[in-house]
Amino acid sequence: MSGEIESWRVTLPCTRAEAEAIDAADDLAIDAVLMTTEEVEDDRERWRLDAYCEHEPDAGVIAALRALVPSAGDTAPLVEPLIAQDWVTMSQAGLEPIREGRFAVHTSAHPIAAPAGGRAFLIDAGQAFGTGHHATTAGCLAMLDGLAERSFAQVIDLGTGTGLLAFAAQHLWPTAAVTATDIDPAAIVVTQENAAANGVAGLRLVVADGALSDEIASRAPYDLLIANILAGPLISMAPEVAAIAAPGAAIVLAGLLETQRSEVVAAFEACGCVLEAVDRRGDWTILRLRAGAERYVPSKPIDPKGRDGWALDL
Repeated sequence: MSGEIESWRVTLPCTRAEAEAIDAADDLAIDAVLMTTEEVEDDRERWRLDAYCEHEPDAGVIAALRALVPSAGDTAPLVEPLIAQDWVTMSQAGLEPIREGRFAVHTSAHPIAAPAGGRAFLIDAGQAFGTGHHATTAGCLAMLDGLAERSFAQVIDLGTGTGLLAFAAQHLWPTAAVTATDIDPAAIVVTQENAAANGVAGLRLVVADGALSDEIASRAPYDLLIANILAGPLISMAPEVAAIAAPGAAIVLAGLLETQRSEVVAAFEACGCVLEAVDRRGDWTILRLRAGAERYVPSKPIDPKGRDGWALDL
């Protein structure tokens, strides 16, 4: 072996369910860029996890990666030094461009032209979830594309991650005021960087815990609300999301498994919302609901520490 070691790769087998859970997680607190790959087409058990590390992984990193893929059992991880490579670029080398309606999403390694009359967004793998390659994010793009003929004035993307869905909303409704929020300040920094890379200007960016923020409330009501997070937070946040929605607003929800659909829908129906559309993608489901005809008012003040015992993971 010649050359200087610049990064390391750890590889473990996994299942599709484990891969999707990894892709959907926002912050796994592992010092690595994670990439999951289908090794055998349509085989739910034959997937692979690759973790790209800037430094040689220690026992703690290995243990954390093992915890993500219990199906690997006692399989020894493959730990490889990588020579003179950009470890982030390598981690996204397998992320082929995607197309959803008017949108295309690509990494630096795989540029792609915009669809006719649409937009191509450059979203590289990094600290925040939402590159467009996970079924939930891609499904949200398709759901937004399906709303293109409607008119919206106030849009909010709760748990924006990379900013991709906020960028798509601003493209579809250029005169709308678009707000992007996240509980993680690092995600807002990533969104700022991605906005600059894609020539997106004018977004309102807010670090906030869910929808409970004076800055968010002061701009309500919103006639389009997007929340691509996880089922638990969606259920617990239903009253606060409904409370900032305009009467008849469109609400796009994702990050939930099909098995969790009924619970999420029930939580929003309890706040006066009505299910209008469902897009199922494998085990994942994207929902579109319509807010009630009258502005929803919670029956009691909402305590962010008491959201049914759920810890937010936007």
